[in-house]
Amino acid sequence: MQNILNNNNNNNKIKRFVIITGMSGAGKSSALNIFEDQGFYVIDNLPLTLLPQLLDVLATRQSAINNGVAAVVDVRGEELLGEFEQVLACLKEKIDELEILFVDASDNCLVRRFETTRRRHPLATGTTILGGIGKERVQLNVIRHQADIIIDTSGLNLPDFKKKLLDSMEMTSDKPVIVISSFGFKYGLPQDSDYILDVRFLHNPNYVDELQQLTGKDKPVREFLNNFDSLEKFIVKAKNMLSFVASVYSNTGKKQLHIAIGCTGGRHRSVAVTEILASRMQKSGDKIIIEHRDITKGNL
Repeated sequence: MQNILNNNNNNNKIKRFVIITGMSGAGKSSALNIFEDQGFYVIDNLPLTLLPQLLDVLATRQSAINNGVAAVVDVRGEELLGEFEQVLACLKEKIDELEILFVDASDNCLVRRFETTRRRHPLATGTTILGGIGKERVQLNVIRHQADIIIDTSGLNLPDFKKKLLDSMEMTSDKPVIVISSFGFKYGLPQDSDYILDVRFLHNPNYVDELQQLTGKDKPVREFLNNFDSLEKFIVKAKNMLSFVASVYSNTGKKQLHIAIGCTGGRHRSVAVTEILASRMQKSGDKIIIEHRDITKGNL
């Protein structure tokens, strides 16, 4: 995935970070899946101390920049309590919007879930499931009191949990995540695309000596293509069509819409159009992810 914005550090900053924690069996994994469906970059059980360092790496991840990062931390990481305060302070220095989501459930509900799945509670070594739950509550009590949002999943089915989570986080599921990818027809069609747009009608920068070794992400290539009126007309019409398609898809419950844009080799025209179109749609409030499948595969 590539960043559709400039190399401006302010634009590349991750603005929202959600720490998902809580009781084992209460629904942390389900919460993480919901955030992923919303376009967040998700992390499951990474050592807590690595989270601040990871932010620098994720500054190149489109989903992390546009939508945010959601990370599960729990008692599987044994250092959770001892290092939580320090890591939290470090994250607050880097992130504008840092939230702690605590997922909980009643003891009876948790016991029933562990018995149904036949999984062992992570703290139940040498004791019963209920004993492990009791140990975990003691360990997480301090963190629970610091949580910005607490959701009790006792008696909730997955659709109800999703609605409650999205409402609590002030997020909506109205729009699907839109993946806009570039590709080269010579390497085959993307098998998972919903719509394919062909931009081979544009003049090919590959036949301009000084542009041949560049890609559609480079300014000279974009300037070359901007000299032709057909580019802007195409971008405007494509944006209008795709915005409409995204709104229709949302009514079907589809979580992701993949738009593939192709040229001959997937290095110049398709890449440039993907970058421009994605930037326009992002400014309109769409959740965009960019991929350039064939950008490194040649210069034809």
